[in-house]
Amino acid sequence: MIKRELKTNLKSFILWTSILIGIFLVVFLVYPFIITDDTVRNLDEMMKVFPPEILKTFNMDLSSINSAYGWLKSEGFMFVLIIIGIYSSILGSNIVLKEEYDKTIEYISYLPIKRKTILTNKIIVSIIYIISMTLILGIFNYIALILSGDFNQKQYILLSITPIFVALPLFAINLFISTFMHKKTFGLSLGIVFIFYILNILSELSDNVNFLKYFSIYTLADIRNVISKIEINPLMAILSTVITSIFLLATYIRYEKKELI
Repeated sequence: MIKRELKTNLKSFILWTSILIGIFLVVFLVYPFIITDDTVRNLDEMMKVFPPEILKTFNMDLSSINSAYGWLKSEGFMFVLIIIGIYSSILGSNIVLKEEYDKTIEYISYLPIKRKTILTNKIIVSIIYIISMTLILGIFNYIALILSGDFNQKQYILLSITPIFVALPLFAINLFISTFMHKKTFGLSLGIVFIFYILNILSELSDNVNFLKYFSIYTLADIRNVISKIEINPLMAILSTVITSIFLLATYIRYEKKELI
């Protein structure tokens, strides 16, 4: 069952991983040619025009984008969090539901396999792919950074881990929601990702709306803390694990009661 799931979801894994690697490959190839003394000065001047709140939103108050690693710590990891988040959400919403709209659930239901076993295998495969995507991208960028110049290796390694804290809860939330559906929920998956992301962005714009961060899964990445203190807040790892566990448990309960078609 696990081998079947790995094979079934391999193409989408390769596609999304390739998109991420392609984005960063372009950055690492282009950056050495566009960053000169003149462009650095222009960038510094341009940064002075932006309000501090905007710079804070993209971590540009903590990191200059005058190098590939500087860009990676600011805008770069925003791409990572969004794309891995989207992939994890789509995986969560479709990995169980696709058996229904592909009509393969009729065949599986006749096999001597419990629903709990089917769900467990799908969750295992999903976690393997989410962690593998994060790991592959982390290794790729690590090698590229070594070739491109100096960077803080410990800081980078910790940053590379943070997408998992966001991806797993997003996967679990969408997996739970999918147990109430019988059709594809691609739009809903994207909506959930962007709502959480926008809430996180808005929370950085003003102290008056700072409370919004408590409603966003993206707060768990805690990138600013990793950049400034070069450490992962253990509370974020614990919260990520708790949220993921709660929604996975709820999924098991709901899936046992779901009427399969």
